[in-house]
Amino acid sequence: MEKTPLNALGFSHRFMEEHIRRGDLCIDGTAGRGRDTLFLAKLVGETGRVIAFDIQKEAVESTRALLAENSVSNVSVHLESHSRMDRYAEENSVDGIMFNFGWLPGGDHTVFSHKETSLAAVEKGLSLLRPGGVMSLCIYYGKETGYEERDAMLAFLKTVDPNRFTVVLSEFVNRTGEPPMIALIWKEH
Repeated sequence: MEKTPLNALGFSHRFMEEHIRRGDLCIDGTAGRGRDTLFLAKLVGETGRVIAFDIQKEAVESTRALLAENSVSNVSVHLESHSRMDRYAEENSVDGIMFNFGWLPGGDHTVFSHKETSLAAVEKGLSLLRPGGVMSLCIYYGKETGYEERDAMLAFLKTVDPNRFTVVLSEFVNRTGEPPMIALIWKEH
């Protein structure tokens, strides 16, 4: 079995592997190059379903191409803001949601996620999660992008109802630069 790397995405994947099962419904809120979309599709299997979103046509095309290369048909990919995910799933129906906030890997770094739509997406995602559902957030920031989004996200996460959700924040404290932060969320009831 391939070892999962000890980076933000690796921790996020480990978390999702522990909680997502065949037949589940998942959302990839930031499709990017499609790697997390494909990862979720494999976890939920042919009986499950994945809904993916991205605001960049290049990302949607990359995701669709990767899915086609891997003969995956249980995914719908939308050129749409993740802040509108509630138009595609019902409250309390989603088993897992993944986000990678920042910019498209290998893409234009002047196009990146913003706090307004990202906060709205996380908030809507919390209501879409079924009891026992999980969410992972990889928060990439740095250079000219992401500080406002990171700070707003961290402030928001502190306000999430502790009677219904558990929120864990993890950061790499011995890495230089602006290492990503990971938030893991469980909906208890």
